[in-house]
Amino acid sequence: MRTPKWIVLFTFIILCGCWDRTEINDLAFVTGTSLDLLEDGTMSCSLQIAIPTTTETGNSTKDNERFFIISAEGKNGNEIHQKLQKKISRTLFLSHRSIIFIGERLAKHGIKDALDIFTHDPRNRLKTYIMIVKGEEGRSILQINYPLKQLTIEAVKEIGLSGEDLAVTLRDFFISSVSEGVHPVVGGIEPDIHSKGTKNQNFNLTGAGVFKDYKLLGFLNEKEALGMMWLTDKLKSGRITANLPKYNGEVGMRLIHANRKIIMQTMDDTVKFKVQLEGEGSLIENTTGLNINEPKDLKIVKSALEDATKKQVQNSLFKIQKKYKVDSIGFGREVHKNNPEKWAVLKKQWDENFPEIDISLDVKLVIKGTGMVNSFLELPEKENEK
Repeated sequence: MRTPKWIVLFTFIILCGCWDRTEINDLAFVTGTSLDLLEDGTMSCSLQIAIPTTTETGNSTKDNERFFIISAEGKNGNEIHQKLQKKISRTLFLSHRSIIFIGERLAKHGIKDALDIFTHDPRNRLKTYIMIVKGEEGRSILQINYPLKQLTIEAVKEIGLSGEDLAVTLRDFFISSVSEGVHPVVGGIEPDIHSKGTKNQNFNLTGAGVFKDYKLLGFLNEKEALGMMWLTDKLKSGRITANLPKYNGEVGMRLIHANRKIIMQTMDDTVKFKVQLEGEGSLIENTTGLNINEPKDLKIVKSALEDATKKQVQNSLFKIQKKYKVDSIGFGREVHKNNPEKWAVLKKQWDENFPEIDISLDVKLVIKGTGMVNSFLELPEKENEK
């Protein structure tokens, strides 16, 4: 009996396998990238490449050989990528890259051209995180030998996703850059000066960088960045501290839930906003003489924490609105979303008028538990009475 031709063809295809696949041993896994601007105006790019746990000869890598770095310089991303590929025998594999670090000098100069290659090359994932290295080159973070992780990049990523610090992807950045009524903000990082020169180095997350037209305007510190995250409804958790001089101490609260609501009021030629911030959590510190188990004392603590929160968020808003004069929160986007006709009138002059827009804040906190937090020492009853 003759075998049908389609069976022969099907068998041939199966036996041939994947003729164009790339073996894992032929790939170099890029875990992180840094971009910097040199003094002559050219761009420098460094790649952190993971070293496999075993080499081709079967020997294990040493503790200080978890990764290595290659660098190249050029006028554009395509030219730099070609130079980088020639420096390594394996094919650069970019899909595992977690973070891109951008030096402060390049960020202030402008990063539109530097990021252009990430929008065209499908090997670059838009879920990759982006961070600005404050006061240093981006390469300085790639070189850190962090002791608690196989790769420093993973440590940065996990801390950034904790909910207390700003985590922004390339996709987030591009969307904010092209959207109406909002400008992007990017998380900041810097090497820890206390661990410089030591075997095991560290880093610090340092608030956030404020952008306009793809250029860094300046930074928000950690407290200002937390306030900005609350204003943009991105805050998942955080800590609030209030000073009570009258009661000779401080109280601290751990937020486990936070949300924000923006109420817009339309005027004849402008708009104004009221921002309602709500949060709940538990007390984690009390160095005052207040007895938290007493409702009247707990009310004093709650009021002090709400006042401290309001002041902290107002500081964030003041720096964004009055100093940098850029709508990083997205108030213009709220107008665009809720009243397109009004936005059509306001959008042309929004950046110029935003610093004078009336924005008020209202804060309400819910204390769910006080735990074991009372005064630092159980003071006599008379001493607790103020």
